[in-house]
Amino acid sequence: MITTLETSNTQIRKKNLDHTLFSWSKQGGLNPIHAQKAKGVYLWDTDGKRYIDFSSQLMNVNIGHGDQRITQAVAEQMQKLSFVYPGMITDVRGELGALIAEVTPGNLTKTFFTLGGAEAIENAIKIARIYTGRPKIITQYRSYHGATYGAISAGGDPRKFPVDAYSAPNFVHIENPYFYRCPWGTNSIEECGEMALAHLERVIKFENPDSVAAILMEGESGSSGCIKYPPNYWQGLRKIADKYGILLIDDEVMSGFGRTGKWFGIDHHGVTPDIMAIAKGLTSGYLPLGGTVVTDTIAQHFEDNALVIGLTYSAHAVSCAAGLANVRIMKEENMVENAARMGHYIEHKVAELIAKHPSIGDFRNTGLLGCIELVKDRKTKEPLVEWNTASPITNEIAGKIRELGMFTFVKWNFIFIAPPLNITEAEVDEGMEIISKAIGVADGYYTG
Repeated sequence: MITTLETSNTQIRKKNLDHTLFSWSKQGGLNPIHAQKAKGVYLWDTDGKRYIDFSSQLMNVNIGHGDQRITQAVAEQMQKLSFVYPGMITDVRGELGALIAEVTPGNLTKTFFTLGGAEAIENAIKIARIYTGRPKIITQYRSYHGATYGAISAGGDPRKFPVDAYSAPNFVHIENPYFYRCPWGTNSIEECGEMALAHLERVIKFENPDSVAAILMEGESGSSGCIKYPPNYWQGLRKIADKYGILLIDDEVMSGFGRTGKWFGIDHHGVTPDIMAIAKGLTSGYLPLGGTVVTDTIAQHFEDNALVIGLTYSAHAVSCAAGLANVRIMKEENMVENAARMGHYIEHKVAELIAKHPSIGDFRNTGLLGCIELVKDRKTKEPLVEWNTASPITNEIAGKIRELGMFTFVKWNFIFIAPPLNITEAEVDEGMEIISKAIGVADGYYTG
């Protein structure tokens, strides 16, 4: 017997599939989770099935799902004021700006608010070009900075290939210091980093240093496979940038706000960038909000020079209220410290999996931003699925994870582990058991 609820759910699913478009997918044959509610590290579908969220959705629900303190802060703000144009002052705009200046490194003091990470990157690029009077931005091939035209052109992720012919100009890409698959065949991560920095400096010289506005890097690598930076790599970037009068743009959209066990990924490297892009964990996804943060040096430049950037919804009062409440919750509940502790615990659990599963080639992790890389042969490092390849093996592993009640991202030969920052050891254990069973699928394809 079909119930009224089942009929309603079927109609809602049909409306979603018939009248909305879904990201990064061919639209036929989709079977999305019909989400009903979420709390903590869990979400439930309309059939009552529970999923443990092991990627914080898009690595952004940092404080966990369903925290009603955010709801209250948003409701209170809307009762007072929902929207004014960005040229006006609001209480929450100033309070959030001051709080961001408090947690960001060094002399990053002023924020231009956006509604997401891609917009934060776009405006970081604009500011760098306006400030320096130079056109070129250097980024890495294995990187992702957002899906708007400038941001996707800046990144090297193959999702940009369909629009490559129309990409924005003046982006130059370099190799990553990806030690597990080092482009220079080095024997240590330190040597790989040295070679990568030498490669970067050669490219700068080839491109004409006076034409390069900025070097754009993720604070910690994310969706490209959580590629670990070698020791002193960021320090080397700072030296090269300063040598040629180039700015450093730090993309903390994914790695910011406690995700790596420090407030920002770059905090692991002891460097202050000139510009920082933030979003995602700024509100934990409760409302859209991002920001482009600049040093006092850059801010001072625009005291006498026009800052010709703008967005209708910049510094939206309701989003700022969500961000302010979110960051305060993170501070009050020591979530950054918990991310560091749980990151070490996950590393311990993955070490156990490595002993059990031959298909695990590498695990790279910082705090709660981690990635398991799967291989067919540990000795040769032959990937289970080749880079940028659609494979039924990936689908099989992802299907097993969903079947067992987990939501996380499986991409090529990568399984991502990035749960909310309030996760407990017991919840980690639950998730790692599911991950282990899914890797059992990969073991079936191991040939080493």
